[in-house]
Amino acid sequence: MTSTRPAGRGDTDSAVATDVDAGDAPGLVGAAGGSVAQTGLWGDVWRQLRRDPKFLFGAVVVGLFTVMAIVPQLFTRIDPRACDLSRSRQAPSAQAWFGYDVLGCDYYANVIHGARVSISIGLYVVLGALLIGLVLGAIAGFRGGWVDNLVARIADIVYGLPLILGAIIILYQFQGRTVLIVGGALLLLVWMTPMRLVRSSVIAVRDADYVQAARALGASDGRLITRHILPNALAPVLVYATISVGVIISAEATLSFLGVGLQLPSISWGLMISEARNYLRTSLHLLIFPSAFLTVTVLAFISLGDALRDALDPKLR
Repeated sequence: MTSTRPAGRGDTDSAVATDVDAGDAPGLVGAAGGSVAQTGLWGDVWRQLRRDPKFLFGAVVVGLFTVMAIVPQLFTRIDPRACDLSRSRQAPSAQAWFGYDVLGCDYYANVIHGARVSISIGLYVVLGALLIGLVLGAIAGFRGGWVDNLVARIADIVYGLPLILGAIIILYQFQGRTVLIVGGALLLLVWMTPMRLVRSSVIAVRDADYVQAARALGASDGRLITRHILPNALAPVLVYATISVGVIISAEATLSFLGVGLQLPSISWGLMISEARNYLRTSLHLLIFPSAFLTVTVLAFISLGDALRDALDPKLR
């Protein structure tokens, strides 16, 4: 049994609208092994992205900084903790491109190694929020009733607490604030948006013809959610996730700047900016370099999210 609903090129439902399941409707399986509708949708998205300057800029910068975070030794072999107080706050030179920090450590090495903490927190928090959002949003939207009301009310309560203020309140309860603790505090305050995106998408398609056809063929609730309903929630969630990585990175930097985020001996751009605020008049380079890397990283993730949104929304093409 198949739905008579036409599969529009930009419709997020098109990946499953023309077939109940790739295994249940072999006639709709393309030569590559995937459904014709799904191949067409994501093929269009990829062709759009390849021509978008925002995507190219974001992809290059994010790729470069990700490699920097994983393998900082490719960019510098200087130990960021090898310090000499006699070089304290020396300006940039041929020996030290970014100069030295307050303790006399090579600032370029610190900026390079700071990418690991800043980017890892962004990815850790966003991936955790996506996992929570997908599970709770799918259950709430599919089940409805008191389950939906309970999840929605909990999300409303957490929404009432601003991100930075809520994180400050949580982090003040901990003495040693590591990457996991700071990331966990942010995670507790950002899972609601992906949950609501998934919930609204599930509610919109749970009664669609192709879902009812799959149910009539004996598909279980779990199969309906994972194979026919959740794919329709991917588009808005992917856009949110890409943009949110930059938002979380900047939130971590803000918390570290305020003195309630990461603590030494961690190396992050936020900690470096916090240290630089006391030397703005005499050692401006302490502020410029970590701020520049932070700004470019956040801008790159936002550009990726904007490009992905434009490619997935047919009205913006």
